[in-house]
Amino acid sequence: MSDTDGRRWHDMGGLEAGPVRLEEHDYALWEKRVDALMVLATTKGLFTVDGLRRVIEDLGPDYYEKMSYYERWVHSVNQNLIEAGAYSLSELAGKMAEVKARGTTYGECALNELSSPCAGGRDD
Repeated sequence: MSDTDGRRWHDMGGLEAGPVRLEEHDYALWEKRVDALMVLATTKGLFTVDGLRRVIEDLGPDYYEKMSYYERWVHSVNQNLIEAGAYSLSELAGKMAEVKARGTTYGECALNELSSPCAGGRDD
């Protein structure tokens, strides 16, 4: 909480924030996927929008200010899915290592041999 007005650091409602930019913008593919994952997970009852907000509000001011809107969302969705038992930290670590091995771009992944993990092939 704030020392002066009882607000938590993320509570900006009613404070001066400068002009609001109203122009439309395109969303990155990963942002669309995070949004879709949140919709699917909440529809399946794995967590609620209140759970999403709880984790975001618990980030702390340093992380909150450094992360983009959807970076906060992906952190929160992940934390909520772990708490719901959808997967474990070790399962997540294994999947992240698998994805990292695919390469840093879709092009690298597509150019790998058919036996590569990104091609869906086998490692025989």
